[in-house]
Amino acid sequence: MSIVAPIAPDFVVIDVETACARVSSICQVGIVGFRGGVEVFAYETLVDPCDEFAPFNTRIHGLCADHVMNQPTFADVHATIDAHLGGRITVAHSSFDKGALAAACRVHDRHAIEATWLDSVRIAKRAWPDLPSHRLNALARFLGLKHRHHDALSDARAAGMVVVRAMDHTGIDLAGWLQPVKQSVAAPKPAPEGPLKGQRIAILGAPRHGPLAASLAAAGGRVVASVGNSTTLLVISNDQPYGRFVHASPAYKRAEELRSTGRPIEIVGENEMRRRLGA
Repeated sequence: MSIVAPIAPDFVVIDVETACARVSSICQVGIVGFRGGVEVFAYETLVDPCDEFAPFNTRIHGLCADHVMNQPTFADVHATIDAHLGGRITVAHSSFDKGALAAACRVHDRHAIEATWLDSVRIAKRAWPDLPSHRLNALARFLGLKHRHHDALSDARAAGMVVVRAMDHTGIDLAGWLQPVKQSVAAPKPAPEGPLKGQRIAILGAPRHGPLAASLAAAGGRVVASVGNSTTLLVISNDQPYGRFVHASPAYKRAEELRSTGRPIEIVGENEMRRRLGA
């Protein structure tokens, strides 16, 4: 594969696998470029780590010394990796890959790769805060992605799709994800008793700290940030921005998906909910 990507991507994603506990022992690299939410190139290579393979690591990714025999070293592929990542928005799922690249550059006497780093774990936690796990394999299952865990190229591709889906779900673009997280106002604490006690409630079209949220919390409901597996109620605010196309909103579609799998989630309009609460 040529060093220069055929299409300039909006962002690239990297994943590496390591041979042992030393994070510099990179034995596989996968890089995927995305533009306009679509994959535009992929690069994958095995790497001779110039280090031992620990049984623990081999059990995780299935690679051993035989697989990397006669493969390039990190020093050999450094220029290719730098061409793909250097100066670009680079996504990795956690800080592990960034640290592994930095360590490998030091060990192999190559210059550091300068990129603008973006953590897809942080993105996933903001986009879907109610998920029980934000590990890449769990996110892939949640989003319905084809994924082979601990294969560098498959992991990079999945992490990139996490970013794409999060942008679609939240409306936050790349520039927005790169901004520091603003301190949000906490949702009101649910009352200890009330008709909504035990309910986990997402609101479409109104803030978690607004009057509607306050009414739901006062009735014992716990207001959550988004529709997730544990959500039991989606309340459609009168101020929702989708108008008659509310059924096409991500929150509504996610609630319908959960209902289709047997999850006990109810969708209720604000007026109906206020009537039930006697408000």
